[in-house]
Amino acid sequence: MGLTYQAFDKRFFDIVDVDQELETVHSGFTFIEGPIWNSKTGCLTFNDIPESRTYRLHPDGSVTLLRENTHKANGNAYDWEGNIIVCEHVRSCISRTDDQGNGLTVLAAHYGDKELNSPNDVVVKSDGVIYFTDPRFGRNASRVGLGRPQDLDFQGLFSFNPADGRLRLLADDFENPNGLCFSKDESWLFVNDSPRKHIRRFRVEPDGSLSGGAVWAETTGEGPGLPDGMKLDGDENVYCCAQGGIHIFNRNADYLGIVRVPEQTGNCAFGGPGMDTLYLAASTTLYSFKIKGSADRRQEERTNG
Repeated sequence: MGLTYQAFDKRFFDIVDVDQELETVHSGFTFIEGPIWNSKTGCLTFNDIPESRTYRLHPDGSVTLLRENTHKANGNAYDWEGNIIVCEHVRSCISRTDDQGNGLTVLAAHYGDKELNSPNDVVVKSDGVIYFTDPRFGRNASRVGLGRPQDLDFQGLFSFNPADGRLRLLADDFENPNGLCFSKDESWLFVNDSPRKHIRRFRVEPDGSLSGGAVWAETTGEGPGLPDGMKLDGDENVYCCAQGGIHIFNRNADYLGIVRVPEQTGNCAFGGPGMDTLYLAASTTLYSFKIKGSADRRQEERTNG
């Protein structure tokens, strides 16, 4: 039967073999997010936000519980020492554990004297600096949040340097920032804004600050979800979880097409032996399909230390 898709450009077929099936890897979750791949162990780690649990998919296809009481953790990222950086909704912070979920340490929870909103998604630059989005989603009384007043009067994009403990506000003009990813050479940072249904592109300056931030692409169409988790492949195509599935743009922001997914897709991660399998954290189910290229190898380098 093949994938369900919508192609806007013939180059879509250079990336995705539409004759393959969308694989159901594992199901039975509540609302999963934050998938990250460890190429050293061949494992995929992800969170179930409402259940406050972290799970791990093993090479044999089994899934085990890694950690409980995660404070409704959302996005994850590996740092360059193989630790997991975690975005926590309930405690409004970014934290760090080792790869076994031990040694939980809060890294940043306040900007000045005010609590962060609810850190959502996170990436780590090659210099070790952590970049994360801070929308208000986790402050709503919902299955993914804890209802409470918001301290900050904006929804921002931040960086945190573990070396000196500096938390830096990079941009504060979002409605609700969400997914983010670096270009291959880290000269650009892509950040989407869920309610506005667009992806912005910022120039990363030598001092770690950002400039620009113009709208780079917009997601269109029907289906559950809004711009959410994003990843980049080795050819710098951008994969954005959004309305109805995975929206694919090439490096020039040409809209190539959408791979349809039957559930709201919150985030994705490349993995597998060839780094050519895209795992989809889609509500109750972990799905996957393969691309014809491979992921940006910086992730593999990171988990291999």
